[in-house]
Amino acid sequence: MTIRIGILGYGNLGRGIECAIKQNDDMELKAVFTRRDPETVKVMTEGVKVYSVDDAVKMKDEIDVMILCGGSATDLPVQTPEYVKYFNVVDSFDTHAKIPEHFDNVNKAANESGKVGIISVGWDPGMFSLNRLYANAILPEGKDYTFWGKGVSQGHSDAIRRIDGVKDAKQYTIPVDSALEAVRKGQNPELTTRQKHTRECFVVAEEGADKAKIENEIKTMPNYFADYDTTVHFITEEELKANHSGIPHGGFVIRCGKTGMNKENNHIIEYSLKLDSNPEFTSSVLIAYARAAYRLNKEGQKGCKTVFDIAPAYLCSQSGEELRKHML
Repeated sequence: MTIRIGILGYGNLGRGIECAIKQNDDMELKAVFTRRDPETVKVMTEGVKVYSVDDAVKMKDEIDVMILCGGSATDLPVQTPEYVKYFNVVDSFDTHAKIPEHFDNVNKAANESGKVGIISVGWDPGMFSLNRLYANAILPEGKDYTFWGKGVSQGHSDAIRRIDGVKDAKQYTIPVDSALEAVRKGQNPELTTRQKHTRECFVVAEEGADKAKIENEIKTMPNYFADYDTTVHFITEEELKANHSGIPHGGFVIRCGKTGMNKENNHIIEYSLKLDSNPEFTSSVLIAYARAAYRLNKEGQKGCKTVFDIAPAYLCSQSGEELRKHML
């Protein structure tokens, strides 16, 4: 059975989804939906049509899973509860502080519609979340540390671009080296948010925009920049294209734990990612969870799920027998 995928939003993430589908033989791209004029959007897959988002619901019987590629700031809180009324959906909502609220909204709509909605899929939240959970289960006596970067944060860059007067922007998250080294040595340091990372922003302002106002809005933005040492650079559009066109990222999840009757033995679990393309890697995770959404709904399940709720076997195209033989 081929899983029919719809993409809602054709930016970096949407294009990444399209590429990922090519590497998964049990999937096909059925349609792309955009808020732009569909005539202006050209996709890479031959024979696939681009439609207006207004036409999405008309195709609810032709799409098994809709992958929502909007931003977490304003798109997904509205889109995911809305589209799960008609489709199984997967999103990459990454505002950690608002995940419980987002879960409740999507869960209510998904239970009413009988669909499955999987939220906050990607690498953090997502793969990093799973590694934190596994490490906590294995080493209950210990401490967690998560470091991101150096790399471009799509969500934070998107949040800056939504500020009045901003034409374009890229934001880099950078781990503080001394903090990372202390954790790897098992020193279990107490680190504030500000001591673990810095944030560096490269902003192209609209002509005549109030740069001081833009800088202040960035630095005081709750959930994004307010808790970090943030540097803002105003540069030209040409400089942004020449020096900041890539979308690399990565990071580390580390748990330092102790075992033994007297906690005499130390253990460090570390999971790391080094990504050439943040959106393409995120897309690859989304596609695996789209498979899970399809399978779960076929089994009669409904409601909102996160990566914590889904067994790993649901992510793979291989059968349980093949997984036990080759991966266990």
